[in-house]
Amino acid sequence: MKHMPTSSENLGSSLAEKLLAVAKGNSHTAAPAAAVLWPDKERQWATAIPALKQQLPGLLELGAFDPASRSGPAVWLKCAIAGVLPEVQFQGVPVVYLPGVSRAELRAIESCPRDLQPLAELQYRGVFWSQVNAKDWTVSAFLSSKNGGLGLDVAQDKATQEALAQVLSAGVLLDRPLDELKGRQINAEWLLSLLAPNPTRDLLVWMNAPHATQKDWAGVRWDVFSKRAKSDFGFDPVSDGPLVAAEKLARREGKWAAVAELYRDSYTSFPEVLTLLRTVQPPQLGLFPDMDPHGPLAGYPQANEQGEASLRYALSACAAMDAAQARTAIATAEKEHGARRGWLWSRMGQSPLAQALEHLARLAELSAAAPIGATPSELAASYQQSGWRVDEAATQAMGAVQTKADTDAVGAAVRAVYLPWLEEAAKRLQDAVKKVGGMPALHAASDAAADSGTCTVFVDGLRYDVAQRLRAKLDGLGTTTLAARWTSMPSVTASGKAWCSPVAGLVSGTAEDVEFEPRVAADGKPLSGHNFRKLLTDNGVQPLDKHETGDPSGRAWTESGDLDHYGHEHGVRLARDVDAQLATVVERVQELRDAGWRRVRIVTDHGWLLVPGGLPKTELPKHQAETRWGRCAVLKDTAHGTPLTFGWDWCKDVQVAYAPGVSSFIAGADYAHGGLSLQECLVPVLDLVVAAPAAAAQVTIKAVTWKGLRCVVEVDGTSAGLTVDVRTKPALATSSLVASVKPLEAGKASVAVADDDNLGAAAVVVILGADGQVLQKQATTVGG
Repeated sequence: MKHMPTSSENLGSSLAEKLLAVAKGNSHTAAPAAAVLWPDKERQWATAIPALKQQLPGLLELGAFDPASRSGPAVWLKCAIAGVLPEVQFQGVPVVYLPGVSRAELRAIESCPRDLQPLAELQYRGVFWSQVNAKDWTVSAFLSSKNGGLGLDVAQDKATQEALAQVLSAGVLLDRPLDELKGRQINAEWLLSLLAPNPTRDLLVWMNAPHATQKDWAGVRWDVFSKRAKSDFGFDPVSDGPLVAAEKLARREGKWAAVAELYRDSYTSFPEVLTLLRTVQPPQLGLFPDMDPHGPLAGYPQANEQGEASLRYALSACAAMDAAQARTAIATAEKEHGARRGWLWSRMGQSPLAQALEHLARLAELSAAAPIGATPSELAASYQQSGWRVDEAATQAMGAVQTKADTDAVGAAVRAVYLPWLEEAAKRLQDAVKKVGGMPALHAASDAAADSGTCTVFVDGLRYDVAQRLRAKLDGLGTTTLAARWTSMPSVTASGKAWCSPVAGLVSGTAEDVEFEPRVAADGKPLSGHNFRKLLTDNGVQPLDKHETGDPSGRAWTESGDLDHYGHEHGVRLARDVDAQLATVVERVQELRDAGWRRVRIVTDHGWLLVPGGLPKTELPKHQAETRWGRCAVLKDTAHGTPLTFGWDWCKDVQVAYAPGVSSFIAGADYAHGGLSLQECLVPVLDLVVAAPAAAAQVTIKAVTWKGLRCVVEVDGTSAGLTVDVRTKPALATSSLVASVKPLEAGKASVAVADDDNLGAAAVVVILGADGQVLQKQATTVGG
């Protein structure tokens, strides 16, 4: 009966089977063969022998004495075949591999070398594994021969024969399934692809560490890599070297385009390739080079670095321009350098100025018009509609750079267009406030904070534009609503924190409170941290420390984030680290959500001004001020009020003078608050109604039992609406094999396969949720 190969057969098992078949020989022969002699004059099979010994315990090898690997001289082999060596144990007929020995040498007994003579007599008691024409089995002959071989289609060119030897020695040929070898031509290209399945990636691996890689790949792997590099990429790694490879990668021509694409997708795996590419000089393309992401310069880091240097100079020059000139200069720079954001180097963080330029261009465009309105309310509405985007663009531009040189350049451009806009917006608000005699005195914490199930989160210094950014980060947690209200005047923490709290109505101030810290109205005690928490507790609001979650059915107050302290400490660096500060707020809100709070209200005390190069200085004589802050000061009783003097919101007897425009009483401050501007006084109120988390269905298949074409499925899982199906493709409903899906009842369901032609077919039992999505699956065979 002819043997039918199974799907698990590979080249190695087929070779072993052929060798054993020779040992059996003619079943009518009286005596079995003493050994199978396998001559291999050219040593073509030598590298495959260690792997074959794993499959053939009776495979012995002529060679140096090494009993552990079943190798030894002729005399030792004779003893092993005779079964007198305890260290060599096998069943059946042994196979003796003879590297460097031909069949003819053994047959010519008179001229047979002395070291082989002990084996010569085995040709009479044993059998040769040779071709029908008595020639040794070469690798190519065994694969291609239909008479004793495998009858595969093997190309006979020199390149294929060389590749066969390399692939066999690398140990990747014997494991190939026969099904893969049949029905295809075995040629050099396919064989080399076994050794180097991804030559494009191999090229990048080598470029990342040329010397170390050549050392690691010494031998067949390196030979194959070199051959593939020459044939596929027109490049010799030995004679051309890494620099030529870098030049070809930068040009991205021909098959090197695929290398560039792979590098673009996985550059983090090849960190040193960038260092190599930096040595390649870009071509000279005249005064107006093409900066397109697919243009000729896009592959050269040096071109990007030159562009960054040019842009740094252009932005720095804005320091000497007025706002209109600076806006024009920024727009021109965007036309020249904006396309570099599509270059790989930008994704790698090598183009911070080009990244900042995107925000600068938006800042230049938006800052051409200041907020519109004749009253504080109209100006607030204008700012909420579009004005905050100017602050956002300025902050993001400043936050896109890190080094001092880049920070200075971006700072010069930001200051040139942003400071005049800030000044005009602040003057418009100050003029409107003077007309009405002060800011509308409305507490930021409305009745919503009094609702049960609401936790108020206080974030110090959460400016309106930053609240917009926070809102986007919280959108996935529920429904968000962003409003804005006026904070207390002046816009400082001691005053504004109580103003936005749920107990604002129980707080007041006196003429003695010149540091803007109000008091508990009932007993006149200063609103220290301790007294503030006590006031909250006495009025049914739980004060929660870090990571405390309290009772979600009540009301609570907690604090998170510290934008204000960070701004005072680090100035312009705040722009770079805003997201890190907001991350702590998001984590806190998630913590509250997970603890069961269904409504979170985020409030703040004030905003701030952030101007690179510092706010303009304005003078206020020291003898007029009782207490002087950057943007406000408490005047002495004898002092005459300035044009911007208003009473403190907690006690109108305390007269507060405000710095005009966006100036400061203290020189050199990049970051400040306490004054009269939309950025400082119009504070956000962000409400989050938390979405109830959907309970993930936990389903486990306990058992699948077949009774003919009926399948009984037992499941652990309590979710409602679960159903059972049997499919050939788990996610494809049209591949169902059952007459109808069945619901799970008490953790069990029974479904029947409709067509008995499917008996024995591979299938998948799937558990479906109420929405039809696959929640769990298990492979099975129809009928068990």
